[in-house]
Amino acid sequence: MDYAQAWEVREPLWWVIQVAVNRAGLPYPTVNVLTSAIFFAGVHALARRQPDRLGFLVLLFPVLIVNMPMSGIRQAAAIGFFCLALVAFVDHRPLRFLGWIVLGSTIHSSVLAFLLLTPLTTGRYSNGRIALTVLLSLPGLWLMLQTQDAQLAIDRYVNSGTDAFGAAFRVGLLTLSGLMFFVFLRQTWRRQYPRDYGLASIGAWMMLALLPLLPVSSVIGDRLGYYLVPIQTLIFARVPYLELGPGRRLLSALPYLGLILMFTVWTLNSAHFLGCYQPYRSWLFGVADFGLVGY
Repeated sequence: MDYAQAWEVREPLWWVIQVAVNRAGLPYPTVNVLTSAIFFAGVHALARRQPDRLGFLVLLFPVLIVNMPMSGIRQAAAIGFFCLALVAFVDHRPLRFLGWIVLGSTIHSSVLAFLLLTPLTTGRYSNGRIALTVLLSLPGLWLMLQTQDAQLAIDRYVNSGTDAFGAAFRVGLLTLSGLMFFVFLRQTWRRQYPRDYGLASIGAWMMLALLPLLPVSSVIGDRLGYYLVPIQTLIFARVPYLELGPGRRLLSALPYLGLILMFTVWTLNSAHFLGCYQPYRSWLFGVADFGLVGY
């Protein structure tokens, strides 16, 4: 494949990166370095907007950082572009938001699902406007489901019976996060941080919407859920700064405790973790045999 051919296939930027690495004679894991750079550029841009930048990065680690730039490298790059789109969303820049989403889709087309948020980038989030946006999005959603990418996803992840075994835990945590926002944080957040209240609120609604998707396809629910983890983490990292009264310390600690518990159980029980995440058996340390035999 040459550069011209790479631009003619679906998700062309991904194949352009492959061609560039191949033409330069670099080893394949160089692709992982490039996609991780895109991921962390987006995460960095979003982290800079948070009052607790370090807390934001720490809370991203157990789910998003381990599972994406260290594993699902195409979607990791798309999430990086999506984080840049979220910054544009907060700044009420619809064209910039649209541009980052489209660019992300040239590496992993799943990010196109969030094009439906474009009408909300103007900054007006009344219940009526959100309801109208959802209503107007239905034809667009139907058209997206008719595309080749959507049909491929349905064949792979719905009709095939394939399951993501960790999806119930990750989507369950997202659901609890959405409930936490609406029950404990919503009113205070709206008063203290009106600028990014819309992003947090819409993100929480999307977290709750993922739960009914699990019985249809745990893989699709899980894949879309990864895009919502930056918003979930934004909510978690903001709790210590909200004027929540005597319950603030407990609410601040719960995300850390929950993620530590989830990460500990996963690392002790997951064959996938044992096969893929031993840090001293990797390309960086010159090990040719990655130790995957037997897993």
